[in-house]
Amino acid sequence: METGSSSSGSGGSVGTGGGGGGGSSGGGDEATIVPDPSWTCGMPGGIPLPTLGEPVFRATLELGETHDVGNTQFGHRRLRDVKGGTLTGDKIQATFLTGGLDLELTLSNGSVELEEINILRASDGSLILLRSCGVAAAGDGVVRVVPDFEVAQSSSLAWLNTGKFAGTRVVDAAAGTIQLDIYDIADVAAGEPKIQLKDPEGVPNQSWECSTATGARGSSVFTETVTLGGSISVGASKRGTRNIIPITGGTVTGGMLLSGLSGSVLPGGADYQLIGASTVLDARYALASKDGEVIVVRNCGPFGALIPVFETRADGPYAILNTKQYVSSDPGGAAGGVSLTFYERR
Repeated sequence: METGSSSSGSGGSVGTGGGGGGGSSGGGDEATIVPDPSWTCGMPGGIPLPTLGEPVFRATLELGETHDVGNTQFGHRRLRDVKGGTLTGDKIQATFLTGGLDLELTLSNGSVELEEINILRASDGSLILLRSCGVAAAGDGVVRVVPDFEVAQSSSLAWLNTGKFAGTRVVDAAAGTIQLDIYDIADVAAGEPKIQLKDPEGVPNQSWECSTATGARGSSVFTETVTLGGSISVGASKRGTRNIIPITGGTVTGGMLLSGLSGSVLPGGADYQLIGASTVLDARYALASKDGEVIVVRNCGPFGALIPVFETRADGPYAILNTKQYVSSDPGGAAGGVSLTFYERR
């Protein structure tokens, strides 16, 4: 949803400076938004008006390319690349590293589900993984977001790991920016009135979590060689030790099932590895075919059990990626990065 930076709606009015003022007087603006049960953003009882809390920071993200994937199995997908940005608040200042992703899904009923993944470097040198979940009612230009932070427990910013936050996200297409205003809502109740969001019936739901499916390898689908940047270590945080490997590009070659597919790995995204009792990979990125299609990829799981989920145009030449089930090889060494092959799942 493209909108000017001054727009408001049931997401909540956007303030000025490091945070914002109170909510506007409209009933819709002040309502608690109750997400569909498939995409709760960790607040199944509803996301209250963020501006009822205390301002934490305002961030301005600089956008790179916008990729209109088209109508996929989930809805209309738009992927925006984040190439940088700044964050300012009373207790935190940071910059956004290049390679962030803004994954916006507009459902057939007009409502919006959002996922954003960004890496930040704070002024004290701490690295932060920021993964935000958001929703908006049909016609609302402001997405209400719930940010999730991972920062080293040894950092002075470790309070981000345990706080309760919500905010607003607004895209300014003309300026090529996204504005995030985040508030501490620890003392804010999800009260009345409430707006209940409901996903369309008969349409598969996107998942916040990794797939846990299992299966054997069937026919090969395609192989990709992915070039990688240097590892970024968040350190020991609330879920384990987070190690992030940025994705900088690569190539795609068709296999038995999609012999006609060839193209490139788009720069952006990363493998957001979580190291605990075992290592779980969670690679998020996109591919561009030579015939102009975009394929969004999430390849997730422990070594030996990686399960990919693909998303591309439902009436496009690679729509079989949306409807069948797949498994992935483990990443193997390749020049400047790794190589993987995807297979139909048996």
